[in-house]
Amino acid sequence: MVIMTDALKSLAGDTIRSALMRFTRSPTSGAITGACCTAILQSSSATTVAAVGFVSAELLSFSAALGIIFGANIGTTVTGWMIALLGFKLQLSTIVLPLILIGAILKLFSNGRWAQWGLVLAGFGLIFVGISVLQQGMSELQNIISFDNLPTDSISGLLLLVGIGFVFTVITQSSSAGVATTLTALFSGLISFEQAAALIIGMDVGTTVTAAMATIGGSVGAKRTGFSHVLYNCFTGLGALFLITPYVWTWETLAPGQLEQNSEIGLVAFHTLFNLIGVMLILPFTRQFARLIQTIIPEKKNIYLHKLDEALLEQPGLALNAVHGSIRIELIALLKHLQGLLEGGESDKLIDLPKMQHALDQTHTFIDKIHLAPGDYADWQRLIALIHTLDHMQRLHERLEEEEYRVVAARKTLELKTEYQLLTETINALIKSIENMAWQQAQQQSNKTVEHMEAAAQALRQSIMAKVGSGEIDVPEGTSRVEAIRWIRRVSRHIARICDRLHEATQAAGK
Repeated sequence: MVIMTDALKSLAGDTIRSALMRFTRSPTSGAITGACCTAILQSSSATTVAAVGFVSAELLSFSAALGIIFGANIGTTVTGWMIALLGFKLQLSTIVLPLILIGAILKLFSNGRWAQWGLVLAGFGLIFVGISVLQQGMSELQNIISFDNLPTDSISGLLLLVGIGFVFTVITQSSSAGVATTLTALFSGLISFEQAAALIIGMDVGTTVTAAMATIGGSVGAKRTGFSHVLYNCFTGLGALFLITPYVWTWETLAPGQLEQNSEIGLVAFHTLFNLIGVMLILPFTRQFARLIQTIIPEKKNIYLHKLDEALLEQPGLALNAVHGSIRIELIALLKHLQGLLEGGESDKLIDLPKMQHALDQTHTFIDKIHLAPGDYADWQRLIALIHTLDHMQRLHERLEEEEYRVVAARKTLELKTEYQLLTETINALIKSIENMAWQQAQQQSNKTVEHMEAAAQALRQSIMAKVGSGEIDVPEGTSRVEAIRWIRRVSRHIARICDRLHEATQAAGK
């Protein structure tokens, strides 16, 4: 199974991953795509882990990935049909030997795709050789081990068998290999149909461990996807346990004796049936199922966005209050980051700038949803002021991303010593003013600083150019110092504009 599955992943893995994203438009299309992809790859784990990865990378939404999770269980039953029909009914163990030879030759004497196709042929053939060897071993095993002490007429007995199937899959990391082994044991008369059915159910649940492990360290979306696979398989497994008795009764009623004669076909049909029923039952309730998972694993609120509640959009005044509060938190964080950079860059004040970018984008998205009625002049003024504030905060964020060379250059530029010190002192003062919501004071502090920067910029540039002209410093060094002046001037200007607009927003709110 490993040889064939690994080769199929190499041959079709990229195509399958593209198909998963391309054709997953709804839970139903996702289920069909997941089933087909799993049938081709011969691995439900590969499909579900891919889905977890897509959600983690935000290439696929969580709700869209649910369909893939549901469908993967159906696709994995194809292995059982292949083994039951070709391995037991047609007895291919001898016929496939030439396939193994051809596969080995292709692998040894070719490269690229032909070599991988060689592994597919060899793996396919080895499955049936392995089935034949398993049959011989299990025919003797029934004289050594008795499975009569694993009863199926009690819940405890069934759960024990389910547990054995679960552990087998966790160890082998392949439910398909477990299904093949169970089919062989059933065909050899080592276990009864009911015991085999319970083992298959356990293996279906056991296959979720791989997807669950793939979520470790992942995003909230990835964790939700992995957990939904676990919960869904437990749901279908529980339902399948109660389906065993009615299933056997139906066979005996409609075709007496046939289940015993074709037990391996009956087992694969049971495996397919309970997975089909599970998908048909869950698909109409995909949204409700998604909400349940989202409730169990809630989104971790960004510390900058916890005030932004969609429910507030019904009352624009409250929504504007929330935006104003979030902007204040974001601005303090940006200023502390700048404070840390100015202090030398080695500070716990530094923040995760990509996370801040996401917070600013989300704040923009939220404020776009605030719709005002005609005549809300004060709220309109406040809205416009906050939109301008966010625009300047985005630009300030861009300036902070230039930290590696701009701040270092500013720190080393002797001509900027006074301005560097002034900016540092201004940032320290602004943080205190904004924390106390003293917006007018913050406005005055920031404007005083930017006025100094604007007045000093031209003289500073001329001083540096004179040093370049006299040969005191070279052109690259002169350019670096001029860029440092431009950086410190822009940072001061954006901070002043932010404080201006926030003061305007505060006045419009009547605070």
